[in-house]
Amino acid sequence: MKNKNNINAKYSKFGYIFVIPFTIAFLFFMLYPIFYTAFIGFTGLKGLGNTISTPGMGLLKENIFKNFKDVIANGTFQQSMKNTVKMWVLNFIPQILLALLLTSWFTDKRSKVQGEGIFKVIFYLPNIITAATVAILFGALFGYPMGPMNDLLARFGFIDEPVHFFLSKNVAQGVVIFIQTWMWYGYTTVNIIAGVNGISPEIFESAEVDGASRTQTFFQITLPNIKTIMLFILVTSLIGGLNMFDIPKLLVTNSGPDNATKTTSVFIYDQAFAGSYLYNKAGAASMIMFLIIVILSAILFYIMRDKDEAALKKMKKQQEKLRLAEIKAQELLNGKGM
Repeated sequence: MKNKNNINAKYSKFGYIFVIPFTIAFLFFMLYPIFYTAFIGFTGLKGLGNTISTPGMGLLKENIFKNFKDVIANGTFQQSMKNTVKMWVLNFIPQILLALLLTSWFTDKRSKVQGEGIFKVIFYLPNIITAATVAILFGALFGYPMGPMNDLLARFGFIDEPVHFFLSKNVAQGVVIFIQTWMWYGYTTVNIIAGVNGISPEIFESAEVDGASRTQTFFQITLPNIKTIMLFILVTSLIGGLNMFDIPKLLVTNSGPDNATKTTSVFIYDQAFAGSYLYNKAGAASMIMFLIIVILSAILFYIMRDKDEAALKKMKKQQEKLRLAEIKAQELLNGKGM
């Protein structure tokens, strides 16, 4: 037994060796930038080539939260925040509805879908294409004065002159929303299907024997059993949606008419690199978005928690407290008896 334990201990060190490259990369390329970004949010750091040690670029001693207050009061930041939330919500709702519809179709054995694997590949394909490629593609489709969309509308007599689509706020935002939905609905569908496939088939067979309809099966059996995967999709979509950058930045020049497609990530980029070089403001805005994402994620976790499991844990804690109280009371009685 001793030799076996020695062998296990000998080989376990290789696990630590294998994680060293990831740990080093994580510390230098992820954890350090996060802490440095948070730090410069409390400084006056500006411009290329400046450092924290430059006079006047250190910590803001008089009003350490000045950058954060300035960012929150900034009208452009407020507008970019509204745009971000609007475009995320309006692309997530149709995305999740379409994903649930496709999931109910693919996972219902009574549907008997032929070539299910091919459909999944086709649906997931837009997610593989890089955002830059997609932005260039749709920029060309809605091009002015010549582009496929203008040609199509002119051919069917809907327009007499070419239309500059991205001069309209609603059209610019609508195209971004459509692209985000088109790119991510396949990813969402595949994840939900994976969650449904994890449910015991016996439950669905029992429902079918009992005469449950497809709608009843989906809403009363499928949805309650994929709460965990739905929480994962909601949180990851929230994080990705509030960090939306590639499509809004690359699709429309200068964030469209009146900053219609400017998101918070684009605002942060503009503050740091697009002429302003206000690293302190960009750092403060990044930390504000980080806190918003953490708070909203915590709310989602709380709302979608397993209430039965939480109630069971609470009951177990109460029982444990009662048991400890009884033990203490017994010890006191024994002590008095002596």
